[in-house]
Amino acid sequence: MTTVPLMEARNVHFAYTGGPPVIRGVSLALPAGTLCGVIGANGCGKSTLIRLLAGMLRPVAGEVLLGGVPLHSVPPRDAAKRIGYVPQSTAAAFPFTALEVVLTGRSPYALGFGFESALDHEKALDALAAVGAAHLASRPITELSGGERQMVSLARALAQEPDCLLLDEPSAALDLKHRASLVRTLARLRESRGLAAVVVTHDLHLMDPLFDRVLALRSGEVIADGPPEATLREELLAEIYDDTHVRAARVDGRTLIWSE
Repeated sequence: MTTVPLMEARNVHFAYTGGPPVIRGVSLALPAGTLCGVIGANGCGKSTLIRLLAGMLRPVAGEVLLGGVPLHSVPPRDAAKRIGYVPQSTAAAFPFTALEVVLTGRSPYALGFGFESALDHEKALDALAAVGAAHLASRPITELSGGERQMVSLARALAQEPDCLLLDEPSAALDLKHRASLVRTLARLRESRGLAAVVVTHDLHLMDPLFDRVLALRSGEVIADGPPEATLREELLAEIYDDTHVRAARVDGRTLIWSE
């Protein structure tokens, strides 16, 4: 019996209006409980791919499916219950508290006038605790650092109780401690909830050994897709980043990467 992937991209192509192709024939099948990293040089199409998977953009060819159903045909409220999206950065124009921001992640479950229930508050507080940000609950979002706002943004996505998280460089504003904590949180949720995640990142060292697979893009095309130990190889990284100074070595079951 064939298991339908939680999320799937089938030969997806995309170009912005009037521009050249950005995504070229990308295919990805993501089973439940899979942590997948997406790597590549700046401008290779990583963020565009995440937005396509989130349904924010629609392919010009190919299709994205959620549970075997074309994503564009899934009602938005239903899609929001299954997909959580965390952008690179979030604006903080109004002084809502962190808890109030996370509570907006419960909107797909709102009934009537949309007032939050006691369960919504419980889920929001649990989400903040899951990312180590419970102490920020009553703080205005405008007073938080970029890294703290990113933790709140992740908690907001978790409050949706999604099957799949899509994260666009979530660790960019985080310090070393919280970068490692982020990956451990994703791994824990994979084990406890069967959560799947697609994570765009430049923190290559964080993916091995906790990630299941790494997808490498170059000029909008997939040039490698496999477990970290197979993908994070010196010769492949040199091609991905067009840098012959990249070095990689396996030490105690983990890949170490640096540039000379």
